[in-house]
Amino acid sequence: MIDPMTERLVRFQRPGALPYLIGADETRLAALFGLDAAAYRTLLDGFDQQTHQAAETLLTRPGLADAVDRLPLHGQDAFHVAAVGERTTADRLSWFEILRHLVALRRPGDAVRFTNLAISGSTTTQALTQLPMLGFQRPDLVLCMIGGNDSQHLAPDAPTLVSAPETERNLAMLHDLAQRRGPARWVWLTPSPIDEARAGDYQHFRRAGITWAGKDVDAIADHLLNRPELTVDTRTAITADHHFLDDGVHLSIEGHREITAAVVHALAGAA
Repeated sequence: MIDPMTERLVRFQRPGALPYLIGADETRLAALFGLDAAAYRTLLDGFDQQTHQAAETLLTRPGLADAVDRLPLHGQDAFHVAAVGERTTADRLSWFEILRHLVALRRPGDAVRFTNLAISGSTTTQALTQLPMLGFQRPDLVLCMIGGNDSQHLAPDAPTLVSAPETERNLAMLHDLAQRRGPARWVWLTPSPIDEARAGDYQHFRRAGITWAGKDVDAIADHLLNRPELTVDTRTAITADHHFLDDGVHLSIEGHREITAAVVHALAGAA
C-alpha cells in the first residue's frame, strides 16, 4: 500500500526532467521515492489512465474534437511538442498530459511527440538553466507556463521570490535565447490563478510562512498577454472551487482539463 504523501510526491515531481537524471531508468527514479520499480510503474500507469479518461471526456464536448483536428501539428518529419514550466505542467495529471492523449486519440496516424521538461518549484530564473536541454530536444512547438513560483512570498511582509522586473527579463530571455538555439513556435500560458483563501489556510504553507497574492500572478499574466507571441490566459479557464486542490495552488484534474480545452481552442484558432 502506497501512502498518500508518496503518491502526491510522485504526481508532482519529475526527477527524470532534471539535467543530471536525464536517462535514469525507472528503478533508480523509483528509489528516490522509496519505491520499487513495480510500485512506481503502477502509480505512473494510474496517472496515465486518469489523463486518458480526461481526454476522452473532453472529446465529448461540442467543437473540441474538431479543434483537435485543426491543431497545427504538422511538419516534414515527426512533429515535436515540448513543455517548459513548473508545478502546473510537471503534474502527472497536467493539461499537457491530457493534451498528449487528446492528440493520440483523435489523430493516431500523425507522428506527434510530446516531451514534458517541467520541474516543480522552478522559478523563471531556474527555468533559464533548462535552455540547453530545450535546444537539445529541438521541438517544433514550445508551450511555456512559468512564473507562478516567482510570485511566492516567503513571509507575509516579504517581497515576491523573484521581483517583477526580473521575472519580465527572464521571460524575455527564455523566449529569445531559445529562438537562437533553434527556431520553434513559442506559445505562453499564463500562470494558473491562486485561491488565496485556501492557500492562506493550508497548514503546510502556514508553517513555512509561504503566501501568494492573486495580484502578483495577475501582473505576470498581464505582462505575457502584452507580448507579441500567442498567450493562453488560463485564468479564464479556472473558475470553480473544484478546479483547485486543498492547498489553493495546485490544480485538480478537472482544472487541468479546463486548461487543456483553452489551449486546444487557442492553438486551433491561431492555426
